[in-house]
Amino acid sequence: MARRCDLTGKGPSFGHHVSFSKRRTNRRWLPNVQTRRIWVPEEQRYVKLKLSATALREIERKGLLQALRDRGLTLRDIERRSRS
Repeated sequence: MARRCDLTGKGPSFGHHVSFSKRRTNRRWLPNVQTRRIWVPEEQRYVKLKLSATALREIERKGLLQALRDRGLTLRDIERRSRS
């Protein structure tokens, strides 16, 4: 499962775990991505999306369609991206 937010595009970050002896091993920091069904009242249906916690808060404040408009996206763009 791809850990990438459909709205913000947040994905894993990469870096090193550094032990006490300063030995470096690769590691990933994973974003807090949740699969959610969001109700779109304008279209009278649910949309299933993978969203970060930041995106969920933004949708709660603005609504899904306004949050998409602010980022220059449409609902169709998001659905296409989450399917592929």
